[in-house]
Amino acid sequence: MKKLEDYVKSIPDFPKKGVIFRDVTSVLQDADGLQLAIDSMQALVEDLDVDVIAGTESRGFVMAMPIAYNLHKPFAMVRKKGKLPRETVSMKYDLEYGSAEIEMHKDSIKPGQRVVLVDDLIATGGTLEAAVKLIEMLGGEVARIVVMVELAGLHGRERLNGYDVASVICYEGK
Repeated sequence: MKKLEDYVKSIPDFPKKGVIFRDVTSVLQDADGLQLAIDSMQALVEDLDVDVIAGTESRGFVMAMPIAYNLHKPFAMVRKKGKLPRETVSMKYDLEYGSAEIEMHKDSIKPGQRVVLVDDLIATGGTLEAAVKLIEMLGGEVARIVVMVELAGLHGRERLNGYDVASVICYEGK
């Protein structure tokens, strides 16, 4: 039986020399890999009492939606600025080169709700940190952050100090 790591393609020297790019689209392109990814991530939350599953755009949607469906929980979208049609809250954050802004509908999380935040990968942790702030701004409590792949060498977990972060695969390098 294959492990999830077997489905992740490692691309050396991309986007620059010395970096190993962990391509998770190869997981999504294989039915067995996709099922293993969702099942593995879902197993990381089955011990929790939660109200909402939230996912970040766009691969976080792909991972979070089936978990929300399987657990019969609502799904909350964390989107790039300008993509949601109703009243939103937003959060700016810094990227390695520049900045970005994400938002959520104001009514996507209700005060006191326990939320699992899902993304495909944690690198520097900026997007997830901003998403946590949005959830808390709406009165939610982040019960756990779940990712398929963690790039430990980029120290994203440190940015989320104090939060329960769980990953299926952890690569030590960048």
